[in-house]
Amino acid sequence: MTVKPSALLLTENDALMGGPPGLFEGLTRDERRTVLAHGAKRVIYKNEPLFKQGARHDGIFFIETGRIRVFYTAPSGREITLAYWSPGHFVGGPNIFEGGEHQWSGTAANNSSVVWLPGKALRRLIAEIPQLAIGLLDGLAFKGRCYSALAQMLGTRSVSERLAHLLLHLARAYGQATPDGIRIEAFFTHADLAHMVGATRQWVTISLKRLHERGVLQCSKSGIVVRQPDKLMGLV
Repeated sequence: MTVKPSALLLTENDALMGGPPGLFEGLTRDERRTVLAHGAKRVIYKNEPLFKQGARHDGIFFIETGRIRVFYTAPSGREITLAYWSPGHFVGGPNIFEGGEHQWSGTAANNSSVVWLPGKALRRLIAEIPQLAIGLLDGLAFKGRCYSALAQMLGTRSVSERLAHLLLHLARAYGQATPDGIRIEAFFTHADLAHMVGATRQWVTISLKRLHERGVLQCSKSGIVVRQPDKLMGLV
């Protein structure tokens, strides 16, 4: 079964939230088997690292199940989330072969299974399977647009605007209509939200409390309900 890829990132372009076609979408069944036969499957559990910033780079990881958070850590220790990637996507770029160091880190946002495709094998495979090369190029181009959009948001929008924008994205991507409003079904901690908008956890907690007091949101231990999306949109 082909999984429709989706991505979660900070962007003003809703089209980017859907993600590019899956890496294997243009491949035949036999070609997929050939590619996977050159890889090594790995199961990683929630919060377990997949690759680390500064570590030696070799190949990419194709996501079969779960979700991988990719993030950059500043010398101060502060983190910024670049994106959450879902099944069908690959992580481990921008290099796709061997050599160099990872520019950022990847960790499992929840229990996940991935297939590691080493650089040397990947180099041979794209010479044999042109559609795999196209999938890699499409994926890299999409990631470039994603990270460009993130830089634009960080440089031109206030933290409050970025938080409101993110909450609207989450409501559209994971929202479930309830009598109280739109409940965000996927659970993200205040620290998760802070890492996505470039703020501290304390700032996010205070901001959510203020939105709760104004009736825009309903925040509880069970999650977030967007009660007045129009007012949230006004903040954007």
